[in-house]
Amino acid sequence: MGPGDHAGVRSADGRLEALLSGGGGARRMASAAALELRLLAPLAAPAVVVYMLIIVMSSATQIFCGQLGNVQLAAASLGNNGIQVFAYGLMLGMGSAVETLCGQAYGAEKYEMLGVYLQRSTVLLMATGVPLAAMYAFSEPILLLLGQSPEIAGAAAEFAYGLIPQIFAYAANFPIQKFLQAQSIVAPSAYILTASMALHVAMSWVAVYRLGLGLLGASLTLSLTWWVLVAGQFAYIVLSPRCRETWTGFTWAAFADLAGFAKLSAASAVMLALEVWYFQVLILLAGMLPDPQIALDSLTVCTSIQSWVFMISVGFNAAASVRVGNELGAGNPRSAAFSAWVVTAMSALIAVLAGVLVFLLRHKLSYIFTGGEAVSRAVADLCPLLVGTIVLCGIQPVLSGVAVGCGWQALVAYINIGCYYFIGVPLGALLGFKFDYGIKVEEARRRLDKWDDAKQPLLANVQR
Repeated sequence: MGPGDHAGVRSADGRLEALLSGGGGARRMASAAALELRLLAPLAAPAVVVYMLIIVMSSATQIFCGQLGNVQLAAASLGNNGIQVFAYGLMLGMGSAVETLCGQAYGAEKYEMLGVYLQRSTVLLMATGVPLAAMYAFSEPILLLLGQSPEIAGAAAEFAYGLIPQIFAYAANFPIQKFLQAQSIVAPSAYILTASMALHVAMSWVAVYRLGLGLLGASLTLSLTWWVLVAGQFAYIVLSPRCRETWTGFTWAAFADLAGFAKLSAASAVMLALEVWYFQVLILLAGMLPDPQIALDSLTVCTSIQSWVFMISVGFNAAASVRVGNELGAGNPRSAAFSAWVVTAMSALIAVLAGVLVFLLRHKLSYIFTGGEAVSRAVADLCPLLVGTIVLCGIQPVLSGVAVGCGWQALVAYINIGCYYFIGVPLGALLGFKFDYGIKVEEARRRLDKWDDAKQPLLANVQR
């Protein structure tokens, strides 16, 4: 980014702080809100596209695997929604340390530090990838230990072997993604991911159908696509004039203060991993309820619907962390607080509209996923609770983004432990089993904070 671009950002930030410092008149507040929305829109919209395309990419891989047979579909589902989600959540969480530090450094005009933080995070995530790769390599005995059938465990392990290169692509991608987001550069990632998605579909077709490489070919293709995404984004960083001041080349400074950086990264990872694992706990609880097939299928239909709406909130989450981090780094506390209010209000409004639409279509939505009348009735019965969840999830992810922008990952991790595991799970189990509220309580208590969990019934149906 050239000097002119930096000046434009500083000018916009300065105008917002000046508007907020001059009093609370209605016209002044309206002008401030309009300015903030102009700053938020180019951040949130491409981020929504990015996270939705990531879901589509994993879904496409499962579709290709599903053409090979039910066992292969179950294996791909287990690989994507169990093994892969664990690594994805851990790496994405650790990457949010870059979001905090780069956002504040950019706001403070310490541009050269962004490249250092990018490299430091990549070093840590690559090191974290080594034990994760070992876990992938021994996934078959691990899955057998967790009670999976030998046939599905073996097939899922074959799929997981091809995902090992993806672990290290995650380690490079998330720091790069957060490095760009901190500079309000989001659209290029969306363009590169769109091109990568098209390439992924073509390569998957060749690997699975033309070359007959099966599950291993499908997962290796997914890994290769992620490396294409990494290469495209890194090429943009090196070649774009927008990153001229923030990327000055490789440096040994990346290996300095790794302990302090690791502490913030670990808190970030715990913050997100607790949310991902919470979903798996609820699926296990739902499977132990009376009539587990209806319970699991209706819960999964609801979470599948919510996951797409949730991606909108995730986009606002990214925008909130960037805006708050930039403003705090620039020494504009009023602007940071105002940005948090505006982005939360916008996300909540969209969530309310989505919730109303879901409620109006409650008797039709399940037929997108299954033709079962019993599941349709269960989903319609759950819809009021689902709508409440959608509305709340229009707020919670944005507040997490604000916390990331402030560097409060550890605080959020403690809150997640308390809310999810000391309140949500015990209360859900008590009401679900003791007082026979069943799946309604599981859906009401969870906040559906997850990144990709839309395909659980596929695995459940095969295992049953």
